[in-house]
Amino acid sequence: MASTYNTFNLHTTAEKFYIEACDDGAGDVLAIDRVSTEVTLAVRKDIPPSAVTRPMCGIMGTIRLVAGMYLIVITKKKKVGDLLGHAIWKATDFDIVSYKKTVLHLTDTQMQDNKAFLSMINSVLNTDGFFFATDYDLTHTLQRLANTSPEFQEMTLLERVREISVIKHIIILSPLSVITMKSCCINGKIFDWNIISRRSCFRAGVRYYIRGIDSEGHAANFVETEQIVQYNGAKASFVQTRGSIPFYWSQRPNLKYKPKPQISKSVNHLDGFQRHFDSQIITYGKQVILNLVNQKGSEKPLEQAFAKMVDSLGNGMIKYVAFDFHKECSRMRWHRLQILVDMVAEIQNEFGYFLVDSDGTVQLQQDGTFRSNCMDCLDRTNVIQSLLARRSLQSQLERIGVLHVGQRIEEQADFEKIYKNAWADNANACAKQYAGTGALKTDFTRTGKRTQWGLLMDGWNSMIRYYKNNFSDGFRQDSIDLFLGNYAVEEADMNTPLHEPKDWKFLTLPIIMVVAFSMCIICLLMAGDTWTETLAYVLFWGSASVVTAGVILFNGRDFVDAPKLVQKEKMD
Repeated sequence: MASTYNTFNLHTTAEKFYIEACDDGAGDVLAIDRVSTEVTLAVRKDIPPSAVTRPMCGIMGTIRLVAGMYLIVITKKKKVGDLLGHAIWKATDFDIVSYKKTVLHLTDTQMQDNKAFLSMINSVLNTDGFFFATDYDLTHTLQRLANTSPEFQEMTLLERVREISVIKHIIILSPLSVITMKSCCINGKIFDWNIISRRSCFRAGVRYYIRGIDSEGHAANFVETEQIVQYNGAKASFVQTRGSIPFYWSQRPNLKYKPKPQISKSVNHLDGFQRHFDSQIITYGKQVILNLVNQKGSEKPLEQAFAKMVDSLGNGMIKYVAFDFHKECSRMRWHRLQILVDMVAEIQNEFGYFLVDSDGTVQLQQDGTFRSNCMDCLDRTNVIQSLLARRSLQSQLERIGVLHVGQRIEEQADFEKIYKNAWADNANACAKQYAGTGALKTDFTRTGKRTQWGLLMDGWNSMIRYYKNNFSDGFRQDSIDLFLGNYAVEEADMNTPLHEPKDWKFLTLPIIMVVAFSMCIICLLMAGDTWTETLAYVLFWGSASVVTAGVILFNGRDFVDAPKLVQKEKMD
């Protein structure tokens, strides 16, 4: 593998950026021409003494905005732990450096657009969850790395990273949902326990604007989660996946608390469905689908369509299990989750997990994965994944000699607390990126039971989700599409989609509603000469506010914050 470095200096001149590796014995310099954008190798003596120098931790990539090219650099990092002897870092601060020395060549409108695009990039960079390693491939599971060819091992990290979790034009960084790294102790034996969640860059986006799959079979909110344990040279991993229900459906926000899902009637669902599972089988082997959606109400058609498509596919490598999470666990009956765990226990034993002994010999391979989903693939999904992961970990810790025969993880109070909190943190990280808030039901994940405080926090997070999903997710979706290169900005663009005019209803109706409601309150506080006069005014203004609110709800899609940068068909 090519040489890698950990510390750098960014030297800036009027003509070039010079990126200097500062590790002991390093002499490599990368020169980037600020006019032609050409990248060349140089040496230290090529760096002019007049250059302005600043330290940095790595290059994230480049992006073209209205003002021209920008260089995105990592300015601060924090070590989160070691994985198999390799340091794992979290990028905590960034800077976006313009190739251009000035923006005076832009018009006022172009400056505003460029500022808006920069705000979008910063919005994504400020989202927690960017991790990297300079000498280890975080984008692959332990099992995939163990099964690669010698030629693959000789490739650079950039050449071999999986696109599932790498940003286009990236140089170093792999964006993940979360990495939890813990040093734990059971029976006086110290072992490392880790969770790595890898979020796909395909069909990436926010909760209500990105659902289902695209024409290539990529599912929305697809996350691969690997649990890794290391002890005394031995290592084991267990992999699960989550992803949106894999056919063409949408659930666009419309001011209602829970918009009704819509299954597309104009496309061939089975083609994309098959593409999705063909890819899953190639990557992971056998598939067990754990569909946790409600089997009544607005979610019922999705469950029925999913089951029907699995039957239509007729693939013996795929097994479908429907479990109505909310029905089974209603009235705080959370112990009933064990029904599902017991239902798939034999299959989980058959799938196994990946295990390498202290001599480096592969003892076991994982032969299949559980693909869990609910509507968002967040709250219900994470609860189930944590239970399956615990069951696998029980076997792994026994096999590598940490647990004695007959001991249970649940009996190890200190580790159980670490385990539950780590899975709750994993849930929060995945949820914040997709839904805009922390996960729901994390009180169960953290404590093993539902609490009144947990219910209150779920209500609070649900209200925040409602606001964000309706009034700020369009901006978040645009930010993600711009960051991933799904929307390309042309330099000096005079006509960006940011200036699409709003319909007259957007401005007029809310003003009418606020005025009518205010007048209703004023009439109540400042009574007229007779009660009949007061009642008439209150009824008039009250009716006006109610009717206006009804019209707004009826035209809900016109009042939400919708994305501007991507084509409509991407989200339908």
